[in-house]
Amino acid sequence: MIKFGTGGWRAIIGDEFVKTNIQLLTQALANKMIKEETKSFVIGYDRRFLSDRSAQWMSEVLAGNGIQVYFINRIAPTPMVMYSVKALNLQYGAAVTASHNPADYNGIKIFTEGGRDAGKDVTDDIEHYMEDVKDIQLIPFDKALEKGTVMIYNPFNDYIDTIINLVDLEAIKKKQLKILLDPMYGVSKTSLQTILMTARCEVDLIHDRHDTLFGGRLPSPSAKTLGRLKNEVVEKGYDLGIGTDGDADRLGIIDEKGNFIHPNAIMALLYYYLLKYKNWRGPVVRNLATTHLLDKIAEGFGESCYEVPVGFKHISSKMEETDALIGGESSGGLTIRGHIKGKDGVFAASLLVEMISVTNKHLSKLLDDIHEQFGKFDMVEDSFDFKVEDKERLLNLLYTHKKIPEFSYEVDRVSYMDGVKVFFKNGGWIIARFSGTEPLLRVFAEMDSMDKAKQVSEEMKAFLDI
Repeated sequence: MIKFGTGGWRAIIGDEFVKTNIQLLTQALANKMIKEETKSFVIGYDRRFLSDRSAQWMSEVLAGNGIQVYFINRIAPTPMVMYSVKALNLQYGAAVTASHNPADYNGIKIFTEGGRDAGKDVTDDIEHYMEDVKDIQLIPFDKALEKGTVMIYNPFNDYIDTIINLVDLEAIKKKQLKILLDPMYGVSKTSLQTILMTARCEVDLIHDRHDTLFGGRLPSPSAKTLGRLKNEVVEKGYDLGIGTDGDADRLGIIDEKGNFIHPNAIMALLYYYLLKYKNWRGPVVRNLATTHLLDKIAEGFGESCYEVPVGFKHISSKMEETDALIGGESSGGLTIRGHIKGKDGVFAASLLVEMISVTNKHLSKLLDDIHEQFGKFDMVEDSFDFKVEDKERLLNLLYTHKKIPEFSYEVDRVSYMDGVKVFFKNGGWIIARFSGTEPLLRVFAEMDSMDKAKQVSEEMKAFLDI
């Protein structure tokens, strides 16, 4: 049974991610679109094994059901596909990608109007339609191209120009920054390199060849996976190191001193920059596993911070509802008002480069400014594998019986919005929740010191017996 998670459908290649399941999912999607009288769709794909072929298999089924397909016939960052949904004024689109998952995974992300991740109502609907699929209708890809039911579409220039028009290109040109880019064998190379070189940055690359095994690393930018980027930034005197995940909707940053800048800090930096230096106004939206430093910054500028469940679809919906300035998550994805309604690592990286150029301050100094004004927060993040019987036990413990540990700090309240989040009276918090993209239990804790964060995290882990 195909089940969508917080970031689309993802499965192991050759196990659940196989041609028959891809065709089944697409036929269900086509049936839904036909009922809704929606007749056009855009498809893109990343560099993973089978991504290009899977995009063709999807196109064949959609074309076989009389749906016009705009086929992006080049590797495309996921945000470029989302941009295409918005630019073409379509109701639906898709990217074949498993984002930052291990190399043996692939998947399909469904997008809806405005370039946003499909909500649970849409993905639930597709799952229900799958139950009633009896026949797969398709046209071979080459014949669909001949008929014009599948049309080759290249949004590269428009996507790049849109981002260039959203950043202060002249300020970046004057700074003449030296930047090292690590696409992590993914899809950001051409897009981000083009933008930065247009802004007269000196750009070098590592890990940019096509490697479906991602060099044996998880294609997720973190302190552990960006080791070479960190070393070369320091050794060769770069102003900034930029890492992007497999499909370029998330990023990781190395500052001029070789420090990994956590996505929480990236969100805080950009929100602070937009408020203080660009004089923009608006609230911020974060998921419940993202730093509360954003709350402090919002409060300091007379704005609000809204908390939502994990899944960028919740962030984009809340941003639209509140006219928020920025929205993001601790895993490295964010977007800004006026751009697509999904996360975009290419745009976020470009805006960070603008920030350095306009403020004439390195990231380390800007972070010092923020911490001096709003305080410092430390977070511990852990992920744990579990067996089927463990999950049942944990579900009963946390959700049915609603038990929590005897923490060393006084509890203020407990939220069950998404997982179990405990708020402490000292302003800290801890959350335990099951991942929506991988079979993992995630435990995040944030306090005003690393020792305290580690302490409550250990208390939660001991209580859960994991």
